[in-house]
Amino acid sequence: MENTDVIVLGGGAAGLMCAITAGGRGYSVIVLEGSNRIGKKILMSGGGRCNFTNLHTDPTNFVSANRHFCKSALSRYTQRDFISLVEKHNIPYHEKTLGQLFCDKSSKDIVAMMQHECAAAGVNVLTDCGDIHVSKNGRFTVSCDHGKFDCNALVVATGGLSIPKMGASDFGYRLARQFGLSVLETRAGLVPFTFTGKILELCNRLSGVSCRATITVGNAVFAAEILFTHRGLSGPAVLQASSYWSPGDTVQIDLLPDTDAAAMLLRAKQSRPKSLLRVVLADSLPRALVVELQTLIWPRHKDTPLAGFSDDELRRIAGDLQSWTIKPAATEGYRTAEVTLGGVDTRELSSKTMECRQHAGLYFIGEVVDVTGDLGGFNFQWAWASGYIAGQAV
Repeated sequence: MENTDVIVLGGGAAGLMCAITAGGRGYSVIVLEGSNRIGKKILMSGGGRCNFTNLHTDPTNFVSANRHFCKSALSRYTQRDFISLVEKHNIPYHEKTLGQLFCDKSSKDIVAMMQHECAAAGVNVLTDCGDIHVSKNGRFTVSCDHGKFDCNALVVATGGLSIPKMGASDFGYRLARQFGLSVLETRAGLVPFTFTGKILELCNRLSGVSCRATITVGNAVFAAEILFTHRGLSGPAVLQASSYWSPGDTVQIDLLPDTDAAAMLLRAKQSRPKSLLRVVLADSLPRALVVELQTLIWPRHKDTPLAGFSDDELRRIAGDLQSWTIKPAATEGYRTAEVTLGGVDTRELSSKTMECRQHAGLYFIGEVVDVTGDLGGFNFQWAWASGYIAGQAV
């Protein structure tokens, strides 16, 4: 049996940051990664360029049963701290939109940076670690395909259920339950919506069409692109909304955000009375979408010039365009979800250290915990921050 100070289960963003931080403090650290390489989600994120953090990271960008839990970690390891690490390694990056930072070249740069930092901190990284079992008798004992390991501190950074083809599993939740911890119900987050019936048929016909819109789910409002797919709706605004959606909820879509649609149509009636409504709307929306909306909203007047509409009719149509209410049948689930909502109950953990209140030396960090960020680099920042404070505490 090999003795070490710290074992980190999981070689993703949170696990690597924790290992680097603990190793930098002089502790012997072993990372056990189940797949054949570390940082798989880092590599595939951001279209291969890794949206590694967000300039505007704030606790309000996170979903959790306890929305205050993330505050300590995010304040102690900020986006500026990670940016400094990226700059230390001379990795070129850029801001895309809304504070989202991406690598100029490749997400491989971030993984290489983490590998370099692990080596500098003396961290031993083992991959292809299958059949992992954990027990505790004073110290923690971890057995896997590589043998048995003994440690004082065990850090669980095994991620969630999203994208199972990348090796995602429920191991972290099972381990939490093994030690008597509460695990909140999990579901897919940052994931496309699916539909049935006529809305699905519409989405099929519009597959590949996109436009800017505002989506409202309950009290949450998101303005960004939406994309019609052969299954339903995707795009940044939809992915954001999905984390705030529950089965049975409707969503409202404003297809003309930042526009007073009623005023616009009434003006057009005066200035372009002979024009068709679909022609006027095609100035603001994709033509294919306007044709579908015409069938939905004003089918009997598709060949009626604007002068033939009453003002009230135009106001009604404008209202429908700015409050298109539809009910998703479901989401695409973990197969395409970027994150997993829910997880290890934050009441079980210290917000200052990520240590389990019931078991000294046991830590849970990253996606396995009930803290989920919005789209745009926030989940990576949670991984870096929670990993860092655990690495400081072990």
